[in-house]
Amino acid sequence: MSMSDPIADMLTRIRNAQMVDKAIVAMPSSKVKAAIAQVLKDEGYIDGFQVKTEGGKSQLEIALKYYAGRPVIERIERVSRPGLRIYKGA
Repeated sequence: MSMSDPIADMLTRIRNAQMVDKAIVAMPSSKVKAAIAQVLKDEGYIDGFQVKTEGGKSQLEIALKYYAGRPVIERIERVSRPGLRIYKGA
């Protein structure tokens, strides 16, 4: 079964993992998800990430970051989605 919005699924997995204080969250990997994880790492919102391949399937594992017991990411949501595209000018 294919997912209609894999980026929204990624963000939801991050939110859900932070609500239960998980250190690492895993999800199916893609180039776009890895690029988003790289931006989150560069901006200091996550500790790191890695792509693991098990049985021909790639998994993206993100190490979540906490400060004083609270998640560093306070709010994360998808603005432009498949049903409602939002474009930002230069």
